[in-house]
Amino acid sequence: MGFVAHAETTFPIYPCIQVNVRFWEAIYGRYTTRQGVIHDAEDLGRVYSVVELIDWKLPWASLVNGERIKREKDRVKAVLQSLASGSPPQTTEARRIAALFPRKRHSNFSQARDSVRLQLGQKDRFLEGVIRSGRYLADFRHTFERYGLPKELSYLPHVESSFNPKAYSKAGAAGLWQFTRSTGSDYLLITPLVDERYDPYLATDAAARLLRDNYKALGSWPLALTAYNYGRAGMLRAVGEHGNYERIFSLYNGGSFKFAARNFYSEFVAATRVAQRLERSLTLRKDQPEHLSTYRLATATAFSRLLNQTGLSHDQFVRLNPALQTPVIEGKQPAPQGYLVRKPGAKTTMPARIAHKSSPKLPKIKKQSPPSATPYRKVAYVVQKGDSMTSIARKFKVSPQVLSAANKEQRMVRTGEKLFIPQYNK
Repeated sequence: MGFVAHAETTFPIYPCIQVNVRFWEAIYGRYTTRQGVIHDAEDLGRVYSVVELIDWKLPWASLVNGERIKREKDRVKAVLQSLASGSPPQTTEARRIAALFPRKRHSNFSQARDSVRLQLGQKDRFLEGVIRSGRYLADFRHTFERYGLPKELSYLPHVESSFNPKAYSKAGAAGLWQFTRSTGSDYLLITPLVDERYDPYLATDAAARLLRDNYKALGSWPLALTAYNYGRAGMLRAVGEHGNYERIFSLYNGGSFKFAARNFYSEFVAATRVAQRLERSLTLRKDQPEHLSTYRLATATAFSRLLNQTGLSHDQFVRLNPALQTPVIEGKQPAPQGYLVRKPGAKTTMPARIAHKSSPKLPKIKKQSPPSATPYRKVAYVVQKGDSMTSIARKFKVSPQVLSAANKEQRMVRTGEKLFIPQYNK
C-alpha cells in the first residue's frame, strides 16, 4: 500500500500544512543545492526569490555563496521595508512581493521583514539519498512491519540524513537516523568503544521502538513524528495546551518549538512523496541490498583477530561494522563482549541483528564451548541506590545486552533487588 492510500488516515495532510508540504516537495524535488530559496519562515507560500549559487565544493564557495545569499536577503528585506513604510510598489519585483500579502497591511510587511529565511535546495542530495536507500529500504520496512508500524516510516532517513550512515550534525546527532546521545542511550549502546547509532540496522530497530513509544504516548503519527524531532515530553506538553496536531502546528510556540519542529511532519510527508515518485522512475538505479550474516562475540576480541575471523580487509570490516569506534579500530582496545559482528554471507533472521538494551527478545551470545558446557557463571549482585542496568554492566565489564539476557530480559532495576551478573569462565 503506497503513501497516498494512507494520506487521509495514517499520515493525513491537514489543510494547515498543505502549503508547507508543497514547499518541501519543491525543496526536495525541484531546487538543487546550488539554489537558495528566499522565503518567509512563517508562511512557506511566500517564496520571494531563488538565488543561484556556485558549486559548494569549489574553493571559496562558502564565502561567495554567503555573500550572494546575504545580498539577496537584504534586497528582499529592503522591498518589504519600503512596503511597510506605506510606499506603493514601484517595480515589477515589488509588486510581485506585495501580491504575496493578500491584506497588504503595513504591519504584515514589517513582520515579514524579520522572517526572511533561506532554504537550500536538496534535489541533487535527495536523489543521492534515494539511490543509497536501495541498500536498506527492504530491511527497514521489514523492521517496521515486525513492530506492527507503518512501513512508510522507513522513509524518515530522507529527512534526517539522506540515508548517509556516517551523518553527524552540529548538535551531536549521529548516524542514518540522527539519534542524539541522550535519546540514543535509551535505545542503543553508546560507549567509547561501540556507538550503535552508526549501525544502520540497529539504529533502525531503535527508531522503530522510539516511534512506537511516541505513538503510544501521543496517539497519532503526525504527533509521534514531530516528537521524533522535538521530544516526547515537549509534545505531551503541547497536546496538554492545544489538544491536537493542527492546533499545535498553528498555535503552539513553547520552548524550542520553532521552524524545524513545526515543519518536521510536513518534511516527512513531502520526502516520502518525492522519494516514491523517484522510485517509480525506470531510469533510476538504486543500490542493491547486501546479504549479511552476524555473530556475537563471547569475549572481548582484538580488531586484528576479527579481521582474521571474517577474512575481510580493514576497510571492508569497518564499512560493515560502523558502530566500532576509533580505539577498537586502531587496536588500542578490543571489541567488547556481546558485540554483533557483521560480515557478508547468508542473511540472518532479523532478531539476530538486535543488540540493543530493550528489544523484545535478545538473541543468545554465540557459545564457543561445547553444548553441554556453561560458558559463564552467574554472580549475585544487590542493586544499590543510583544503579542502572548500564552502570552495573559497566561495573562488571559486561554488555548491557548480556546483563539483560542473564536476568530474563530485565531492563529496569530497583534498589535492593538481586541481579545475576554473567562472568565468563577463563
